[in-house]
Amino acid sequence: MASAVTKLVYVGDPMCSWCWGFAPEIEALAEDHPVEVVVGGLRPGPMAQELDDRLAGSLRHHWVEVAERTGQPFDPSFLDRRDGWVYDTEPAAIAVTTFRLLHPDLSLDYFTVVQRAFYAAGRDVTEFPVLADLASDFEVDPTTFGASLDTEEAKQRAWDDFARARNWGISGFPTLVGELGDGRLALLARGWAEAESVRARIASLDEALAG
Repeated sequence: MASAVTKLVYVGDPMCSWCWGFAPEIEALAEDHPVEVVVGGLRPGPMAQELDDRLAGSLRHHWVEVAERTGQPFDPSFLDRRDGWVYDTEPAAIAVTTFRLLHPDLSLDYFTVVQRAFYAAGRDVTEFPVLADLASDFEVDPTTFGASLDTEEAKQRAWDDFARARNWGISGFPTLVGELGDGRLALLARGWAEAESVRARIASLDEALAG
């Protein structure tokens, strides 16, 4: 019997540590269902914060917790920066939503590449040239892609995603919802969850709707 869930809608942020922890789980779930990535907006633009001792301490705590819970790799040396660097998630969100236009079927893959670059390799994904270089893994011309990021149209595309998440009542990431055949959305996971628990939730939903 076909599942009632026709598509998974993954609301996350490439600079969200629990979303990085969720990466192996959503990758496993993508084997069962197509996945649409929606960027929720963690600390974009006006909500961005300079990396100071207080923020670094808070982030370090979360990174350790996520690493212990999920086994995902983290390079904590990035948190030692005190050069005025701002934790702004808007550029990465712009890159993900722009990449989604080019390769919608690969948007989750690019999202994960950006995550890995930031958390495991310590690359500065608030910089458009870095985000453009990461897109080159998918045979996207980095010069053209990079230029397309620094536009009002691209920025608006990201903020449209943020608004979409808010309209759904989603403010925490990761959040996973299933789109049903009639267009309705069903909550599958709020926060980090194992793939098997999400699959169980989908199976329960299928059974309920079939009955």
